[in-house]
Amino acid sequence: MSFINRIKNLFRKGGAMLGMVNQLTNITDDERISIPSEEYERIRVAKQYYRDDFGMVRYKNSYGQELTRELSSVNVTKMAAHRLASIVFNEQCVITVKDEPTNGFISDVLADNDFYNLYEEKLEEAIALGGGAIRPYVQDDKIKFAWISADQFYPLHSNTNEIDEAAIASQTAVTEDNQPTYYTLLEFHQWNDDHSYQITNELYRSQNINQVGVQVPLDSLDEYAGLQPEVTLTGLTKPLFAYFKTPGMNNKRTDSPLGLGLVDNSRKIVDAINQTHDQFVWEVRMGQRKVAVPAEMLRPPVQFGGDKEKASRSPMFDKDTNVFVQMYGDPDGMKITDLTTPIRNDQYEASMDFFLSEFENSIGLSQGTFTNTPSGIQTATEVVSNNSMTYQTRSSYLTQTEKQLNNLVIAVLELAECGELFSDGKARFTGDPEQQDINIEFADGVFTDKNTQFDQDSKAVSLGIMPKKRFIMRNFGLDEGQAEEWLSELKDEQPEMSFNSFEGNSGPEGDGAD
Repeated sequence: MSFINRIKNLFRKGGAMLGMVNQLTNITDDERISIPSEEYERIRVAKQYYRDDFGMVRYKNSYGQELTRELSSVNVTKMAAHRLASIVFNEQCVITVKDEPTNGFISDVLADNDFYNLYEEKLEEAIALGGGAIRPYVQDDKIKFAWISADQFYPLHSNTNEIDEAAIASQTAVTEDNQPTYYTLLEFHQWNDDHSYQITNELYRSQNINQVGVQVPLDSLDEYAGLQPEVTLTGLTKPLFAYFKTPGMNNKRTDSPLGLGLVDNSRKIVDAINQTHDQFVWEVRMGQRKVAVPAEMLRPPVQFGGDKEKASRSPMFDKDTNVFVQMYGDPDGMKITDLTTPIRNDQYEASMDFFLSEFENSIGLSQGTFTNTPSGIQTATEVVSNNSMTYQTRSSYLTQTEKQLNNLVIAVLELAECGELFSDGKARFTGDPEQQDINIEFADGVFTDKNTQFDQDSKAVSLGIMPKKRFIMRNFGLDEGQAEEWLSELKDEQPEMSFNSFEGNSGPEGDGAD
């Protein structure tokens, strides 16, 4: 950092103390943000569980010495979030728009952001922490996606129905004068009284990671040098971000629009799972075979003479063996004694199954997802067929996921309408984003047997209650344009009489006769 910049920072610190420059300890201290800081402390704890970060366990050994060791935990938060994300969304999902040019544009944007591969990963984190957002932005005349985690997203109003204004935080750590320095960019998305959309960028600097710090110019950090402090966009009807909230009521704070993570109502159960597993691992370690032998038998050989390779006696046991314990006393009265204690694996297995079963119930997964059943660990298909809880939970998550994806497509189209954001000043989309027919086909995976679906859909076509085009799209994974090409080729290949008869018998508009 240059001498001039150091002087400027000193003046800013002095101005902050006098109230002339904005200074924040926590992001929630900003008067525009109405969410209490306790909500983000809750998210911090959920993130700690998701990372499987529990610090060190303190314990005392047999001599009363206090020692530390890592907790032998099971990251069930990660396991459950991954399972839920994988059954809700995968790369087989298809997002389409009925209007063909718009559909091509959206497909290009999604492909350019590797969306179908990344979304499942980001959804996993959002499920674990309670929420997350996607913010499209323009870079080098292309629309890119910024993935916002739960601890970076700050609603500006406590409206539990919709979030249409928010602050997004991004922290960058750099080294200045051999000291770590933290820059936090706050990006405020707000609606003005004239219905224009305003984005305000503010940069804060601190040398304490636990404080946001003092507001500084945007060009204090090179990566934000070209960023405008304020941008106003007109003609928008939806915010330029799409928020995902986990389903269910936030019972920790009923007036909060934020969702709950997997551990927020399961923390005690997860702790019990980890403690049980840790105790079992420790018992396995302590239960290794131990044999007590007279101390004389473990006395090291005595070296004598100039030949260091010779000894007065040979060792009676392998020197690398760690299962022998010295016993002092009369060597003649001592004998080799087995001190090994049995490992209570059956009791620990039953305890683990009990707590895992509670965890499955708590987060809405079917029995047998993580626990043993009489037939062993169940497959995903068996879980679904034996218990519909996972299916019902998936349906709730699908509702929220579909809402976010719809809002994302609308946000992309809203952004594409703003020609001033592109170098040539031309909009990439014209029209009403909210009037677009957006279709999201989630891959049902284990929840739908493809052969059964094909047979049922075939009967629906025969009864005239399902269009042939939808049948082709649903069962062969084609988009609307490809399905229409299939129908056109089919019509050309078959005799006209036969094709018309087929149409009359299978469509709601046909009368079944020529």
